[in-house]
Amino acid sequence: MSPPTAPWAPTDPGVLRLPSGRLVRGRGLRHRLPAGPEPTYGLYLLGRRPPAASWEAHWLRWPDFRLPSDRQEAARLLREAWERAPGDRVEIACGGGRGRTGTALAALAVLDGVPAGEAVAYVRAHYCARAVETPWQRRYVTRFPATRAGTR
Repeated sequence: MSPPTAPWAPTDPGVLRLPSGRLVRGRGLRHRLPAGPEPTYGLYLLGRRPPAASWEAHWLRWPDFRLPSDRQEAARLLREAWERAPGDRVEIACGGGRGRTGTALAALAVLDGVPAGEAVAYVRAHYCARAVETPWQRRYVTRFPATRAGTR
């Protein structure tokens, strides 16, 4: 068993602290990789496959300004990211780091216990004021499966 990974610092650029204390970094892939430690796990939300990363990563097909192409796969991968956050440096990213990334972070907030109707406001207050860009992205969050990861 490998030793636990040092977490993100809560003050690192793009890091969102969920109510449980889990730390997840959001970012835009069109921007330079922030200084500091690299992620140990990334979930990339793009319409086409992202470039290879030197850390473990998954790609979720999610076209810009839209919703995930496969909602079940999205729920599975978002749960996996949430479950990994206590022991890994989890990064969630799309092209600009606001719409799809904000939507995914809001879904993680729902998994973390934030009421679905408050998750977008939570992410806007603690990550980016312009996160979650479209009405259908907001609706996706309010309908996101609220069952906590690991429970049925």
